[in-house]
Amino acid sequence: MLELLKQRRSIRKFQPRPVEPAQIEQLSEALLRAPTSRNLRPCRFIVVDDPQLIRRLARSKAHGTGFLDSAPLAIVVVADPAQSDVWIEDCSIAALIAQLAAEELGLKSCWGQLRMRPHNDALSASDYVKQLLDIPAGFEVPMVIGIGYPAEEKQGHARHSLPFEKIQRNRFSG
Repeated sequence: MLELLKQRRSIRKFQPRPVEPAQIEQLSEALLRAPTSRNLRPCRFIVVDDPQLIRRLARSKAHGTGFLDSAPLAIVVVADPAQSDVWIEDCSIAALIAQLAAEELGLKSCWGQLRMRPHNDALSASDYVKQLLDIPAGFEVPMVIGIGYPAEEKQGHARHSLPFEKIQRNRFSG
């Protein structure tokens, strides 16, 4: 696991190569194995491999989802807030599990934040995606993850660049 974390980076340029069905199946299983508070499972996942839909997802907000234009696969994370008071945390955990599973499968990924972000002056990014993917009222769309084979190389963050001063023991010290 630590090796995956050492090499993981957000990749925003992907090869025009589809993700294989067996890998999509493994990613789907990883999502369903993500832990949730009290096992309430408020998350749903829409796996999108339709290039036209992905291009429209790339326009979810003005900045920060354009990387989806080249992604052959997107996972839209959906939640039912009525099911759990910690749906944001549960969705975030599932998204990270998907990113680490993708890394293990030789794929790369990038997370696009949608919750509390505008699509335009009249519509939130989350509401835009709900309309685009026919997600019923009452659900929220906190994020989307682009996944694919990388078309850019990024080295993992060097150990010496990590902010170890943020690690404290026993008590907060500033």
